[in-house]
Amino acid sequence: MHAVRRKAPAMPRSRSDKPARTVAPWVRTRLRTAPWAAASLALLVLVTAYLAAALPRAVDRYETEGLRHDIRNAAPRNAVLELTTPVPLGDDIAATLAPRVLQGQRDDARSLLPAPIRTDPRQSVHGVRTFKRVTGEDPWLPRPDGISPEFVLSSPSDLTEHAALRAGRLAAGTADAPEAVVTTKTAASLHLKPGSVVHVPHKGGAAPVAVTVTGVVEPRAPTSPYWAVEPLLGTPALAPVVGEDVKYYWQAALLLSPGSAPAVLSTTNDVEVFFRFMPTADHLTGRDTERLGAALDSATGGPDLVKLRKAVGGNAALATELDSIVDSYRSMREAINPVTAVAVFGIGTVAAVVLAMTGGLFVARRDSELALLRSRGGSLTGIGLRLLGETSAVAVPAAALALGLAVLTVRPPGGGSGGIPLAPSVLAAAAVALIATLVLPARAVVAHRRPRLHGGRDDLLTARPSRRRTVAELTLLVLAVGAVASLRLRGTGDSGDHLVSAAPVLVGLIAASLLVRIYPLPLRWLTRPARRLRGVVGPLALARAGRTSSSGTLPLLALVLALTTAAFGGSVLAGVADARDRAALLATGADARIGGSVEWTPLPAGLTESVRGLKGVRDVAAVQIEYGVSLPSYQGTSAQPMSAPIVGVDPASYTRLAGRTGFGPFPAGLLAPTGRGGEDAVADTGRVLPAIASPAVAERLGSAPQEIVSAAGVFKVKVVAVRSTTPALDDADFLLVNAADLTHRADTTLLVSGPVDGAALRAAVTARSGEAKAGALAVELRSEERATYVDSPLQSGAERIYLGAIGAGAAFAVVAVLLSLLQSAPERNTFLARLRTMGLTRKQSRRLLGLEALPQAVLAALGGMLVGWATVPLLAPGIDLFRLALATAPGFAPLDSAPLRADPWSLVLPALAVVVLTGLAAVGQAWWAGRRGSIKELRAGDAR
Repeated sequence: MHAVRRKAPAMPRSRSDKPARTVAPWVRTRLRTAPWAAASLALLVLVTAYLAAALPRAVDRYETEGLRHDIRNAAPRNAVLELTTPVPLGDDIAATLAPRVLQGQRDDARSLLPAPIRTDPRQSVHGVRTFKRVTGEDPWLPRPDGISPEFVLSSPSDLTEHAALRAGRLAAGTADAPEAVVTTKTAASLHLKPGSVVHVPHKGGAAPVAVTVTGVVEPRAPTSPYWAVEPLLGTPALAPVVGEDVKYYWQAALLLSPGSAPAVLSTTNDVEVFFRFMPTADHLTGRDTERLGAALDSATGGPDLVKLRKAVGGNAALATELDSIVDSYRSMREAINPVTAVAVFGIGTVAAVVLAMTGGLFVARRDSELALLRSRGGSLTGIGLRLLGETSAVAVPAAALALGLAVLTVRPPGGGSGGIPLAPSVLAAAAVALIATLVLPARAVVAHRRPRLHGGRDDLLTARPSRRRTVAELTLLVLAVGAVASLRLRGTGDSGDHLVSAAPVLVGLIAASLLVRIYPLPLRWLTRPARRLRGVVGPLALARAGRTSSSGTLPLLALVLALTTAAFGGSVLAGVADARDRAALLATGADARIGGSVEWTPLPAGLTESVRGLKGVRDVAAVQIEYGVSLPSYQGTSAQPMSAPIVGVDPASYTRLAGRTGFGPFPAGLLAPTGRGGEDAVADTGRVLPAIASPAVAERLGSAPQEIVSAAGVFKVKVVAVRSTTPALDDADFLLVNAADLTHRADTTLLVSGPVDGAALRAAVTARSGEAKAGALAVELRSEERATYVDSPLQSGAERIYLGAIGAGAAFAVVAVLLSLLQSAPERNTFLARLRTMGLTRKQSRRLLGLEALPQAVLAALGGMLVGWATVPLLAPGIDLFRLALATAPGFAPLDSAPLRADPWSLVLPALAVVVLTGLAAVGQAWWAGRRGSIKELRAGDAR
C-alpha cells in the first residue's frame, strides 16, 4: 500500500503579507499628470499634419482642374479629334458610303482611341464632305463684287438631333437627285428657300449637278462642337479676294442628306470621309498629362493610327490641336510648380523647427525629473523608450486624425471620393508624426548623456559654438551658395534635386546662424552703458536677456525663417498683381479705352465731352491713330521698308496720362505746336513737326527731318525724344506728333482715366453714335482686361498655396513666440516673485519682462527683414513670374516678363507684428504672474 501523502497545513498569512500592487503604466501615468501638455502637443501635431497631408492633395486638385479647364475651354475646332480618309474607289460607292457602314466605322474608330482619351458620343459626327469648295453657277445667287459664291457640300450625321426644322422638309435625296437643307443664316444671306435649286459644276465637264434645297433648319446650340468645329456649316461668311482692290464673295454650306452623299463625287475629286470626335476631360487628372500626350502622339502618328486606318480603311489621318493644348498646360505647370515649391519648403522648415521647439519645451520642463532618473541608474535606452511611448501615444493618433480630415476636406474636382493618390498625404502626415514622436526622446537623450545633479550655466553670452555646429553651418553655407548660384543660372527648374527651391530656406538658415553668433555682441555693448541708468529695470532686463539659454536659438531660427517665407511669398504675390496691373494698363493705355473696331474710325461728335462728364472720370485724352504709315530712312532707298503707327496727341492731356501710367512720360513742351496745322497746311509740305519716337523708329529716321506721307497729311518730322513705350499703343514702334499740326484732324481713340462705370461708359458711346453704329466702337476696360489674365486654376491654385504658406508661417511664428516664453515661464515667475518681495512693483515687472523679450524679437525682426530683402534681389534673376501672373505664353501678352521685386509691406508688417506680439505676450505673462502672488511661487524647499 502506498503511503498516504498528507497536505501540509497552510501557514497563517500575516497582515503584512499583502499581494503586490501593480505599478501603473508609465505612459498612462504621464498623460494623466500632464493632460494639458499632451493636448497641446496633439493639437500642434493635428494642425501641422493636416497642412502637410492637405498640401499634396490641394496641388493635385488644382492641377487636375487646370488640365480639365484648358481642354473644356479650348475652341472646339482646336480640341476636336478629326479622322479623315479619302473616299475609297470602287463600283459600289453608294454601299461604301451608306450611313450604317459609316456609323459602324465611327464606333470602331472611337473604341480604338488609346487611353486616357475619351470622347463624347453625343458630339461624335461622321459624314462625307468636299474639303475644297465648289462654285455656285446660278445667276440669282448674290455676288457682292461680281464673284460667284462657293459652297461646301457636307452630309453630317444626326442633323435632326442638333437642328430644328423651320421651313420645308428634311432632305432625303439620292446620288442621282441630291437634296440638301440650309441653316436660317445661310438662307437669309444667299436668298435660299425650300424648292431652290443650286447648280454646281460637274468635274467631268458634263451638265452641272443640281442640288435641291428642301428645307431650312435652325441650329439648336450654335456654340456646340457640332456647329463650332466647322462654323461655315451654320453661318455663311464673306471672304476677301486681295488684289489691286479687295473684293468679297460668299462662302456657305449645303447640308446634304446621307443618301445624297455619293453625289459629291461627281462635283470634285477633293472629297473625304470624316469622323469627328469631341474629347471629354471629366475623367482626367493632372497626373494623366504625360499619358495623354503619349496617347495623342500614338494616335496621330504611331501604332494606334495604324489600328484606326484598319478600322476606317484607306490612308486615314488623325488631326487635332489637343496635343498643343496639353503641351501648353504642361509648360505652365512646369513654370509654376518650382515657384510654388519655394513656399512649400519654407513653411515645411518652419513647421519642423516649431516641432523641435515643442520637444525642447518638454525637455526643459522635465529636466529635473530626467536628471533624477539618470542619477538613480536609469538608462538612456529606457528613458528614451518611455518618452517615445509618451509622444507616440499622442502624436500618432493626432496625425492619423489629421490625415482623415485632409482626405475628407480636400476632395477631387467634382466631389468624387477617388482620383487623388493617398500615398503622398500618408507620407507627409507620417513625417510630421515621426518628427513629433522622436524630437522629445532625442533631445532628452542628448541632454542627459551623462548623469548630473545640477546643470551648469548655459547662457548665450558664455556659450561657445562647438566644432560640429561650425561644420554644420559651413555645410549649410556651401549649400546656400550653390543653390543661389544654380537658381540665378538655370532659373526655377529644379531638375529633380529641389535644391533651387530650397534656396530661400538655406539663406534663412545661414542668416539665423549668423544672428545667433552675433547676438551676444550688442548685448555686451549695451550692458555697460545701461549700468549708468538710474532705474534697475533696464540693466536687469539686458542682463536677463544675455542669460537666455543657448537652446533658445530655435525660436530665433523659426522667426527668421517665418519672416523670410512671408517676405518672399508676399513679394511673389505682389509681383504677380503688379504684372497683371501693368499688362492690363499697357493693353488698354488707361482705365478705359474707346476706339473703332476697325482702323481709322472717327469718333462721333460730342463723345469726348459726354465721357468727360461721367461720374468717376478724372481725365480724358483724345488721340488720332493711323496705322501702317511708311517711314522714310536717313539711309535713303537702300534701307528695308518699315512702317509704324503715327499718333496725333494733345500734349497737355497726353503727357498727364503718360505720367500717371509711367509709359513714356515726357514734358509737354517737347511737342509744342508749330501753328501751321489744319486744313490750310495742305500745300505747306516744308513744315517740320517735333516728334517722339520709339527706339527703332528714331534709329530709322535719324537726326535730320524726314518727310512723312500719310492720310493725316504730308509733313516732315524731326525726332526730339525717344521713349520705349507710350499709352496709346502696346506695339514696339510708334511716332508721336502734336495733333494740332496734322492736316486732317479726326480723333479715333479716347483714353479715359478714373474709376468709371463700364455700363455708363458704354451707354454714353451708344447714345452719341446711335444704335446702328454702336458696334463700330469698342469699349475696353482695364479691369476687364486684367480679369482675362487669370483664367486657369493652375494660377489661382498656386496663389492659394502662397497665401496659405504666408498664413501658416505667421501662425507658426506666433507658436514659436509662445513656446519660447512658455519654456522660461516657471523661472520667470519665480524671479518676479523674488523681486516683488524686494519692492518691485507690478508695473516694473511688466516692463522688465517686456524689455527682456524684446532684444531677441527685435533681432529676429531685423534679421527677417534683412534676409527677406536680400533674398528677393538675390534670387530674382532666376525667377520669372510670367506664367503665374499671365494666362498666356511670352510673346502673346503686352509684357515680355514679370520679374520678382521686393514688397515693402511684406517685409515690414510681419516683422513689426513679431515685435508687438512678443511684447504683448511678455506683458501678459507678467500680469498673470502678478495675480498668482509671491507666496505660491516661493514655497519652502523649492529648488527653482
